[in-house]
Amino acid sequence: MFLRWMLQYVVKTGDLTVHEASGRSWSAGDGSGPHVTLHLRDRSIGRDIAFNPHLKFGEGYMDGRLDITEGDVWDLMDLLGINVGTGYGTPLAAFIARLRRIYRRLLQYNPISRAQANVAHHYDLDGRLYDLFLDMDRQYSCAYFEHPKATLDDAQMAKKRHIAAKLALEPNTKVLDIGSGWGGLGLYLAQMAEVDVTGVTLSQEQHTLSNAWANAQGLADRVRFQLQDYRLLEPSFDRIVSVGMFEHVGVGHYREYFQQVARLLADDGVALIHSIGRIDGPGTTNPWVAKYIFPGGYIPALSEVLPAIERAGLFVTDVEILRLHYAETLRHWRERFTANRDRAKDLYDERFCRMWEFYLAASEASFRHMGFMVFQIQLTNKVTTLPLTRGYISEAEAQFLQQEATPPSNPNAQVSA
Repeated sequence: MFLRWMLQYVVKTGDLTVHEASGRSWSAGDGSGPHVTLHLRDRSIGRDIAFNPHLKFGEGYMDGRLDITEGDVWDLMDLLGINVGTGYGTPLAAFIARLRRIYRRLLQYNPISRAQANVAHHYDLDGRLYDLFLDMDRQYSCAYFEHPKATLDDAQMAKKRHIAAKLALEPNTKVLDIGSGWGGLGLYLAQMAEVDVTGVTLSQEQHTLSNAWANAQGLADRVRFQLQDYRLLEPSFDRIVSVGMFEHVGVGHYREYFQQVARLLADDGVALIHSIGRIDGPGTTNPWVAKYIFPGGYIPALSEVLPAIERAGLFVTDVEILRLHYAETLRHWRERFTANRDRAKDLYDERFCRMWEFYLAASEASFRHMGFMVFQIQLTNKVTTLPLTRGYISEAEAQFLQQEATPPSNPNAQVSA
């Protein structure tokens, strides 16, 4: 009864049929688009979802309390995303979100002692899992699709190229990569521009593998990855880059973050921050995502980020919004994970696979329909540091593209996962 009211209230476009555990069936939507059928496996899951949809829908799917028997989890998330849009779906869901916003700073409190545990929850999973759906050097952030037919590996290479161009690199420049992941970006910068790179991560798995890759490529003298919190670093660096890490900072730590960037950045330095963002203003983290995927994480609005930058005394020299690039990235990840689902189940179990399917599908729907995007903010300490027009970016990209076409002199320089 409760779930029926909720879904018929929310789903005005689409074709959804629900079979309850009691044997009753009903529909929602106008009958357009792909048909999706849900089977509820117990009598209480409908009530649970109706009263807390943003947590219980994901939990119900993970635990097998609801199954999708026509269509798949993407079809369901796409249907719901189209109908919910940038809102919350129902008045009750909106009220719960407002309550969560009251204490969101507590939820996102992220001191050094807590940050590593939050990172380990997601990034210290078995590394073989990430090989099942990421690109060749495990870029776990939004790719940059220069044309519709670009492969995932092409788009991730273009992302690295685009970021490198915005950094205006010069030989022997000292670069800091905050949240360096498995090291692919730092290694690319060292290969393309002969710079010295220090990467920091809080993931044991990423720290081990990124240094192994640096050694394998003969770059260990110019690229090192440290298991260290960015707040403990000492200045100074000519360039600072951070990709996909700012989402883990926490809204209460933005001022601290940008003050540290300003402190670490040389007077004539350049920083580039790449992060997921939301277009509809400040919000809260989805409770299912906070519990199962990214504890302590939060996707910010630019209106929350820019004041912290201003207070740190940094100049914003460029802002670029990548709209559907992450939706396309997630589509590739979702399709790759689906193709390798049996291997993922061998690593973990059925519940984990359902959790991961829900995570990838819901994330893609968020970028297609629910107001999520990616921003790249370029920062300097001086207004005169960079050229007055953006031509230098395209010129550097063309140069890097030409270099990528030249085989590396080191036979071990090809990264593989």
